[in-house]
Formats: sequence, structure tokens, C-alpha cells
Amino acid sequence: MGLMSRQRKGRKKITPGQVHLVGAGGVHMSAIGQLLLARGIAVTGSDLQPSNYTRRLEQLGAKIYQGHTASNVGDAELLVVTAAAMDDNPELIAARERGLPVMLRAEMVQRLVEDREVLAIAGSHGKTTTTNMLAMMMERGELDPLVILGGDSPDLGGNVRDGNGRHAVLEADEYAEAFLHYSPKIALVTNIEADHLDYYGTEEHYKSAFTRFASQVQSEGTLIVCADSPDALGLAEARSESDAHVEFYSVENEATWRARGLRGNDRGGLDCTVELDGLELGKLSLQVPGRHNVVNALGALAVAMRAGVDFHRAASAVSDFQGTRRHFELIGEVTGDRGPITIVDDYAHHPTEIRATLSAARQRFAGRRLVACFQPHTYSRSQYLLDGFRTCFEAIDILYLLPTYAARETNETGIDAPTLAKELEVPSPLLLDSIESGTAQIVAMLEAGDVFLTIGAGDVTRLAPAVLESLQGRQSQRVRS
Repeated sequence: MGLMSRQRKGRKKITPGQVHLVGAGGVHMSAIGQLLLARGIAVTGSDLQPSNYTRRLEQLGAKIYQGHTASNVGDAELLVVTAAAMDDNPELIAARERGLPVMLRAEMVQRLVEDREVLAIAGSHGKTTTTNMLAMMMERGELDPLVILGGDSPDLGGNVRDGNGRHAVLEADEYAEAFLHYSPKIALVTNIEADHLDYYGTEEHYKSAFTRFASQVQSEGTLIVCADSPDALGLAEARSESDAHVEFYSVENEATWRARGLRGNDRGGLDCTVELDGLELGKLSLQVPGRHNVVNALGALAVAMRAGVDFHRAASAVSDFQGTRRHFELIGEVTGDRGPITIVDDYAHHPTEIRATLSAARQRFAGRRLVACFQPHTYSRSQYLLDGFRTCFEAIDILYLLPTYAARETNETGIDAPTLAKELEVPSPLLLDSIESGTAQIVAMLEAGDVFLTIGAGDVTRLAPAVLESLQGRQSQRVRS
């Protein structure tokens, strides 16, 4: 059922009049816009470039401007801003001069879900997939949740679901301490590993934000923690203000929720047996590859069952789970007489995520040559995670590097792609000048049987379809000749 077609009997109006979104193309910001429009609130917004998310808002009735100017604010009565917006943004300046209220993205999310029981998924890695799996389980369990997801889900039909049930399923992002605006009934922490140090400054500050998040779980609520992450495991002892019930899940260690006997299946994923407090609940079977996805599914299952979903309905949902866009997403395949060339796109931009992606690729495409193109995401991340980057690509046969996706940074904040390339020994990377010129180089090198992966959080995602299109053109030319 479409977002705009849902009935919301007795649901209170979030805010009157018109709301302007600064950074409307962000995945969470666009979700806010969709929910506001569904409640009959006029929405305007702005972003530097159009995107699928801004186009989606326009299709639903929003007015979206390209670029930031004071006039974009128009008749708005409230501004909602992304954490990436600078103080000198002309729309923020205009709002302050007019005395308009300004609300951070996470504050608006909290306003939208203040009448719900919040199920919040936090962690350095795996948030989007775990949240997506949980949303499917809640939907399959007929609990009709509201969902805000940090990515596009083929199963949910987008990045937001405006259900009428009492639960809100939120991907609780830690950047700029966004998740500290929530007080969840059930919170799950997938893992903790240093990231976003451009904002937090130190690893200690980053970890302390998770401690504060854990302390905000409601006293009658539940905190669920992955026991396979040492720093996440420490949250149980570090909590200072919450007496929430604590449970653990694991594929490696003894825990409340345990996945055992991981084994490959004929769908390219993994099966396992799930235990709760040592008693067998049943089997989980995934079609998405990778051990990390078993961990994600187990965490989602724990939250879903504590929220009231039957095990068998939850297991059925995860069995049908197709994945999330840009999370080991199959872009396409070109098949020739000597075998296929398979194209996969993945959002991984942290060494731990890259290792998990490559492990999944080795599982799914055993025996095939892996060719990858990685685009470093921000100069600072390349610097503070350099030790991890040195070894995380070892499963790749041929590695290309694109110039760094700078996002909000300048190159003085860390190291660029050529400098990073000098630190990588296995495999020795090949530098590309751009996506456009790199497409031809990659296509010329790919052979039958290869798997080509694009990896990174920036615009490297444009490379996969470009390579696919070029390969298809090459194949058509061979057929004609």
C-alpha cells in the first residue's frame, strides 16, 4: 500500500502549515518529507543536486529547489536541517532573521514518533540491513510499524513506511549524536568501532556517545547487544542511568540469542539454527550472502520477538529478504560463451565493512576472480582508519582506486587516494582519474567469469551501471559480428 494512501485515524498533526527541509536529498531527510506530506503538511526543500530522493518528494507534492538561497524558505513556519548544514547556510540565516524555529533532523524524527514505542537500531556497521530485516519481520507479524530506514529497501518499496501500529522502527544514526534524541523502548547495538572521528574527534568520545544512547533506553525497556563486538559488549556494564533489561546475541559466544551451525544453502546465502536461552527455536535461512548477515538477522529477530512477533513469521520474513540497495546489490550480469561477468555494488566504506563484503563475495562467487573499484570516502577517514585499510582488500584479485569522495572535507584533513594507494600492498592498486575514464579501463580488463564490485559511500555507485552498459554494448557488437 502506498505511503499517501494510508489512513491515519486519530493521528495528531505534527506541526501546522509548511516545513522547509535543508538538505532534502538526504535519506533520512527525505523520509521526514514523505511522512510530513502524508500528514497533509506542505513541504519545500533544497539540496545542492537533484537525486532520486528529491525526485520522490517532488512526485509526492513537495517543491524542491536546487542550491541554497534565502528565498527558498518562502512561507515555511519551521526549518528542518541536516547536521551537515553549515551556520552560514543562507536559508538558516534567513530563518533566524525571521525568528522561525529550526530543528535538527533527529529532533524532527523524534517529533514524528513521539506517540510510538520506538525500536532503535544503532551501531557502527549493519544498521541499515538490520533495521530493514526488523521492519520486514514487524510487517510480517502484522504489527504495521512506522519505519525510517537509512537506505532504499526493495521489500518495503523505499526508505520509509508509514504504518498505523504502535511501533516505530528507526535506524538510529550516531553521526553528530543524532541517536541521542531518542528514548527507545527496545534498542539494539550491532557493534562499536571507531568512525566519524571528523565529528567526534577521539575514539573515546565516539564510544561514550553509545554509552549515553544505551542509558536512554526506557527503564521498562530492553537493550540488546551483540556479544561479538567487545566495545558493544561493554555497554552492559557502562550504563549509568538506565535499568533496562539487557540481552545479548551472538554467532561466536554464549548469549541469550545464539545462531549455531552456519552452513551454505542453494540460494547463495547461509542457514543456521537459532537458540534462545539454550533452547532451539528453529531455523533461519537467508538468500543474502555473508556471515555478517546472519548476525544482522539474529539481532533483528531478537528485537522483533521482544516486540511480539512470532518466531516463524519472523523467520519467514528474513527468508524472503532481498537486501537493501547498495548493500551487495546485484546490478547486472553479462553472459557470454565463456561465462558471465557479474556486477555488484556495495556501500562499504570502513575496513570492517569492506572485509565483510569481500567475505560474502568469496562465499557467493567461490572460485571466480574478484575485481573491485574502491572510492575512499573523506580524507579524514582514510587517515584515521589507515591501519585497517592496509589489509582489508587482501581478498581482491585486482583493485582500482578512484579519487577520494571529499563530502564535507578538504584534503588537508587527511590523506588522498594516491597516498592511500602507496600504503596498500596486497593487492597493489591501480589509480583511476575519474568514473568516466575508469569505465573504459575496467571494461577492457574484465574477462569471462569475473565478478566486478564497486565499493564506497560516494558516487562510485555510478560506475557499476556504466560498466554494465559498456559490457552489454561490447557483447552486442560481438554477437553482430
